[in-house]
Amino acid sequence: MISARRLAAATLAASLLVGFSITPIAAATVNVVVNGGTITFDQPPIERAGRVFVPLRGVFERLGATVVYANGDINAQGNGRSIHLHIGSTQATINGQSLYMDVAPFLVGARTLVPLRFVAQALGAIVNWNASNNTVSIQGSGAASTYVPPSKYVPPSNASFSLVNVRPATSSGTSQPNIRASFSEPVNRDTLHIYVDGQDVSGSTEASTTSFNVTPSFPLNAGTHTVRVTGTTAAGATFGTGWSFTARAGVTGNVLNSISPANGSTVGSSFTLRGRTRAGAAVHIAATASATAFGIIPIGTGTFQAEVTADGSGNFSVPVNINTTSGGRVTVIITSTESNGSSISRTLNYTAS
Repeated sequence: MISARRLAAATLAASLLVGFSITPIAAATVNVVVNGGTITFDQPPIERAGRVFVPLRGVFERLGATVVYANGDINAQGNGRSIHLHIGSTQATINGQSLYMDVAPFLVGARTLVPLRFVAQALGAIVNWNASNNTVSIQGSGAASTYVPPSKYVPPSNASFSLVNVRPATSSGTSQPNIRASFSEPVNRDTLHIYVDGQDVSGSTEASTTSFNVTPSFPLNAGTHTVRVTGTTAAGATFGTGWSFTARAGVTGNVLNSISPANGSTVGSSFTLRGRTRAGAAVHIAATASATAFGIIPIGTGTFQAEVTADGSGNFSVPVNINTTSGGRVTVIITSTESNGSSISRTLNYTAS
């Protein structure tokens, strides 16, 4: 029989993964009310990717917790809870239990901003959003509390959301598989996060509103591996889903080297990308000069894409044409996939001339 403690921990983890979706609004119009009192912050709340972020101490201390911040690590104690967060990371620890947020704490100048709903619920508070007056209302006693019952949370409204055409579906014959899937409905690409065995690989992911494609930069050991995908749909509902597959060892890994221009180079709006991989491998090139979310290459309007086949010596050459702004960033992802499924990817960042 599942113990009350384990059941409570599972309940908390599930509830915290329910996002705080709101219509994008100006940061200055967000009001935060804790136990009936309006909070005034020296750094106004910020809305990002459909989430409200507030200064670190403003919310923790109002809910009866003490907090220590050092070198990007956030450690808070209060209301019978122990909470650990890290700047730029979506991984959190609540009372020793690891779970993932769909947004990460970040810095604005000297201020550390944290996702308001996640922190408040982690401290046992109840959070409500009133769209009519752009107000976040938080109810918490400031005293020791037990885990909030599941009846206090509303299940995600997008229970029908799913991943389709997943690859590898059940198994991979290589330790470096190309991982991809399509979405059952359009997503908000700026909120998308992809994890492989708990490691965020969004920085080397190509994504459109309907699919994603990534090859992890690290080889997978033989055994079972898990892919997790989180974000919000275009309609504003949150999702968190994924699948597992097995990888086998023994297949020679793909290679991708001798790439020019080298990473960090300056390029114009037209340049030729060259490199070497396995003979006959399929090489996919995606390039963008637009801003990226979490490092994701946004496939769609304004993105250059090309597919070529490496020659008998493994060489490939692709003319790239993309609109650039002087001094801006050009991001390129090269993915090479052999016929046996062995894949490798490189992310390159250039400066536009």
